[in-house]
Amino acid sequence: MFGAELPCPDDGPAEPVSDEALALFASVCGPAYEPPSHVCCTSEQLETLGSRLQQAAPLIASCPACSNNFRALFCDFTCSPDQATFLSVTKTQKTTDGRTAVKAVEYAVNDEFKDGFFESCRSVQFGATNGFAMEFLGGGANNSSAFVKYLGDERPGLGSPFQIDFPEHPDTAFSRRPLGCDDNDINARCVCADCPSVCPSLPYVAPPHANTCRVGAVSCLTFSLLIIYSVAILAGLLFYSWKQVARVRQKRYERVALLDPPLSPGTNANGSTGLDGLVGRGHEDADSGPSGSIHFRLGRGASLLNPMEHLQPKQNKVNAALRRLFYRLGLLCARNTMETFAITALVVALINIGWKFFAVETDPVRLWVSPSSESAQEKAYFDESFGPFYRTEQIFVTTTTGGSPLEYSVLDWWLKAEAKIAALRSGQGYTLQDVCFAPGGRGTPCAIESVSAWLGNDMEVWGMDGWQERLINCAGRPAECLPDFGQPMDPKLILGGTPEKDYLHAKALTITIIVDNHNDDRVLPAEDWERALRDYLNTLSRPGVRITYNTGISLEEEINKSTNTDVKIVVLSYLVMFLYVSLTLGGGLPPGVVSSLARRTSRLVHRVLFFLGAVKSEPSAPIDEPALMTTVSTLLSVNSKFSLGLFGIIIVLVAVSTSIGLFSLLGVRITLIIAEVIPFLVLAVGVDNVFILVHELDRQNALHAATTAQVDGDDDDSNEEPRVASLPAEERVARAVARMGPSILLSSTTEIVAFALGALVPMPAVRNFAIYAAGSVVLGALMQVTVFVSAMTLDLKRAESMRIDCFPCVRLRPPIGLYETAPTSEGVISRFMRRVYAPMLLRKEVKQLVLAAFGALALVSVVGIQRISLGLDQRLALPSDSHLVPFFNDLDTYLDVGPPVYFVARGADVPSRHGQQQMCGRFTTCQDISVANTLEAERKRPASSFLANPPASWIDDFLAWTNPDFESCCRVRRADPSTFCRARDSDRVCRPCFEGQDWDITMNGLPEGADFMHYLDGWLASPANEDCPLGGLQGYAHAIKRSYDNSSITTSHFRTFHKPLRSQDDFIDSLAAARRISDDITHRTGIKVFPYSVFYVFFDQYSYISGMTARVLALALASVFAITSTLLGSYRTGAVVSLTCALAVLGVMGIMGFWGVSLNAISLVNLVISLGIAVEFCSHIARAFMGAGTGLAYDKADGVRERDERAWIALVDVGPSVVSGITLTKLIGISVLALTRSKLLETYYFRMWLALILSGALHGLVLLPVLLSFAGGQGYSLEDTDEDWVTSQMRRPMDYEYAPFADDDSASE
Repeated sequence: MFGAELPCPDDGPAEPVSDEALALFASVCGPAYEPPSHVCCTSEQLETLGSRLQQAAPLIASCPACSNNFRALFCDFTCSPDQATFLSVTKTQKTTDGRTAVKAVEYAVNDEFKDGFFESCRSVQFGATNGFAMEFLGGGANNSSAFVKYLGDERPGLGSPFQIDFPEHPDTAFSRRPLGCDDNDINARCVCADCPSVCPSLPYVAPPHANTCRVGAVSCLTFSLLIIYSVAILAGLLFYSWKQVARVRQKRYERVALLDPPLSPGTNANGSTGLDGLVGRGHEDADSGPSGSIHFRLGRGASLLNPMEHLQPKQNKVNAALRRLFYRLGLLCARNTMETFAITALVVALINIGWKFFAVETDPVRLWVSPSSESAQEKAYFDESFGPFYRTEQIFVTTTTGGSPLEYSVLDWWLKAEAKIAALRSGQGYTLQDVCFAPGGRGTPCAIESVSAWLGNDMEVWGMDGWQERLINCAGRPAECLPDFGQPMDPKLILGGTPEKDYLHAKALTITIIVDNHNDDRVLPAEDWERALRDYLNTLSRPGVRITYNTGISLEEEINKSTNTDVKIVVLSYLVMFLYVSLTLGGGLPPGVVSSLARRTSRLVHRVLFFLGAVKSEPSAPIDEPALMTTVSTLLSVNSKFSLGLFGIIIVLVAVSTSIGLFSLLGVRITLIIAEVIPFLVLAVGVDNVFILVHELDRQNALHAATTAQVDGDDDDSNEEPRVASLPAEERVARAVARMGPSILLSSTTEIVAFALGALVPMPAVRNFAIYAAGSVVLGALMQVTVFVSAMTLDLKRAESMRIDCFPCVRLRPPIGLYETAPTSEGVISRFMRRVYAPMLLRKEVKQLVLAAFGALALVSVVGIQRISLGLDQRLALPSDSHLVPFFNDLDTYLDVGPPVYFVARGADVPSRHGQQQMCGRFTTCQDISVANTLEAERKRPASSFLANPPASWIDDFLAWTNPDFESCCRVRRADPSTFCRARDSDRVCRPCFEGQDWDITMNGLPEGADFMHYLDGWLASPANEDCPLGGLQGYAHAIKRSYDNSSITTSHFRTFHKPLRSQDDFIDSLAAARRISDDITHRTGIKVFPYSVFYVFFDQYSYISGMTARVLALALASVFAITSTLLGSYRTGAVVSLTCALAVLGVMGIMGFWGVSLNAISLVNLVISLGIAVEFCSHIARAFMGAGTGLAYDKADGVRERDERAWIALVDVGPSVVSGITLTKLIGISVLALTRSKLLETYYFRMWLALILSGALHGLVLLPVLLSFAGGQGYSLEDTDEDWVTSQMRRPMDYEYAPFADDDSASE
């Protein structure tokens, strides 16, 4: 058996065992085998058997049951005196010398022994490959029949020289009973790693998301909120019904009261005097209408009927101080325009010197990983101790039809292409051999995991049919098809998408080339070769074949490339925003011009259709109307603010540029996302302030109506001069800044604080984004209240002197008869807001419906939040046409192997016996909770641990290597035992290291202390080969770091693999599981252990991002409350604004869940930004609400309905500006981003900002006025003097013609 020479058939009787053979039985057949008194073999056959069994011994020696069953099987086959009862020769053959030799035999082994033998060996591990001994010993068999069949197949190497057939269910006299791995006999019992039945049980750990509380199809939280909301709605309906009944009774009482004699005009039942007595403003009149106030029935102007109540409007100290500050600032800039421009230009120029230090960060790790994160520090330690993780060049070969690429022609084509890759030379002359990872050391074969390792580079060797058999054999028994680099390859690494091990129908060929990696300039040759590989693969093609690939430089190159694909989109967004601002700042086109343009456009279209024959009639003759060009040029040239809008946008760009210069000077690197997003973000924020200032200036111009001055001169020359305002332009500009400056300060401050809080996120790309955004907003706001104020002054003077917008040197005559109505007439939005929207919204029933609807919206948002997933798919950061997108798709589809994970152990005294027992797992005295045993136990529950492969335990393989029974492993020279023998040294001059010494599975006799380190050096230099697969050179040379004096081990790692990870949740959960396992090992053994895998640094943020999101948003919300309460002068209004903003952000988070936007550092910063920008939708309305209260005497007595009036005033006064200047500007600009090709911009900026705009506008324009009408703070005046207050009350357009809160009775009359 297993001999080089074939045995001859012999049916003679058994012979007595010789002393020589008896001595061999103990070493060859094992201590559990009882030698018979008579044998059918010779001593020479026993020696031959022993030498062949030595090949398998290192694989299974760690499990005595498997090893002894294996020996007993073939010792009985070779020497049993009862061979005739279970063994028969079925075929013979002639040898070259004419003798008859055995060709095939039948070995009738009973099912009990076959099954027991298989069970004792099926779980025995071989750590160097993170696999099992069964892959080598049994060809990966999964049952006892396949196992013994593989053992009996005729093949070279670890096989039989002739065929041994094992019949199924034989009636045989073979009576040997198998040893079980869980038997208590020392010659049978195996350790936990090789025998699951003896493993201690670990505390139960539920798989991720297994303990989610649910009630039917919904979560417990959703169910609870549904109950609470339903109860609240029911209570509201009951209360409303009760109020309606009470109101009907009150009306009946009032009708009876009308029959009573009226009281004195000067007094009422409560003693009220004056106007209140005339209109019955007592407590009993509180419910006489929706307002309960004469001011509501007569309009706001009615308050002037009793001016004594309003001689001294209430003031807010903070507001008054801010108004004075901004008034002085505005007046200073308006009077000193040139000086303002000059100083601003000088400061901007000086700061922009920082561009000299401008630097762009492109390294993905430095972009997306915080240097202070736990995983980043662990990665740095791993790189320092063991070297950086390898660079991988990976290629998938598939077909365009979805079939299998395993065809002769395709394989022949690919093998030739792979040979060219191996010979590929880079631009600087580097080849693959220069940069590849060679497990056997520099100059040995490269580690290339490919089908070429099984088929070679020439398909003709196998022929049209032979290649299929070769492929099946190698995939089923990889240990028989070792590649040049000497380690067996898992077929999952080579053949992707294999259905049920049907390897010939695999959907993809997977090729992985492993390249050495470095953290310094030594990596440059590898990068140079990778560029050559990339260029070659770009040109490689074959009809019907699809290739996707990734090189070590691809990800960084493609991420950087993605920022260059959307320049047109960003520019288009700027142009659209610019056109909108330029047109709307000037008030838009008047109705006459619009109708004229419409008529002319209609006739032009009609003429084109008539020319094409689509219509039969010619267009009608034009109606006499002003010349179009004259009308448009006169209007746009004077009233347009094209140049002012352009200047406002230039300010934004200058603010961004200056921010970059400032922070570049401070050493903050820019990212390419910053270059694309921040200009748009700052533009969207800054344009709002431009609108507010310009609209307020228009209001000031309307309040201080212009007069027409006559000058001497000829009538033909038009003696009428342009309109002259009652106040100088500088004064009106200063008042506009004084009125709106505090609002700008409020919104800008909250935005700046929100952006600055984004810097708390440790991810560098996001932190730098927040820093640059905050700086840009600060600089933009400063320039808007200084240099833009000067620009407004110049533009106002230009318009009043009738000078052309873009050509101020050209002056026109006053436009006579140009407008059908006064230029200060209401716009469509203002009219709708005043006549329809505000009165309807503030009706009592509508307000209640609004609260109910937004309560439901908040509930839906909470449901959406529970659907938010964590993660950032790297495909989103790539251009849509990047070659990496299909590669990552193929990676998820075809690669059925998870990424490697290393458990790094530090602080163990490994040379000592105790330290060895803390780490080992293959010896009976190893701790039950040792490092290796814990990893093995965790592997057995992959749903919780995400581990799929046995750990590569270097200490177990090393100590097993010293076993003197393995004569080809640890060997020293006989003449000098301190010198290790090499593999090619003769046995004559070498001996086993521990020959003649105690050595057993209880760790008795194993090396300790200095001997341990001495033999460790020899093991790490010993290559693994067929004679001794336990050599440590290939598998463990980089797994151990020794101290400088080589007296101890400072750190080492245990390698295993995650199960295949398909989703972001899988990656996040696998990291959490690895950290849990490491913490458990550290707690149980005292050895400091941490996990490392190449993707951990990118997913570490998700271990704390949910908590960070809550903390940052809570801090931002607290900041919003503090700022708004201070600047608005009311904690109640500040609380209302903060609640509204919180609900707006809650709505954004709900949309994230339903729209597939994951939570990561980018979306976290966007949420913080959302809170800051949400304040902008609320702050102006809130401030107008506070400023609408002018010290009315009924402010406290009838506060609720007084708040209704102030909410109406706020909506009418600033609601149109919020719609046109805030909502539409942002909506128009963000809509253009829908055209972007970058999925990152589309997902995390377009989707989130669109959700923010819609949610902010909805909450700011609908919910906020309703909440303010219920709980807003006490109001105050925005004017500083009685004259200003009276003027503003009298000059507000259309305040007298409509009473929005007239009661129902009045309305019916």
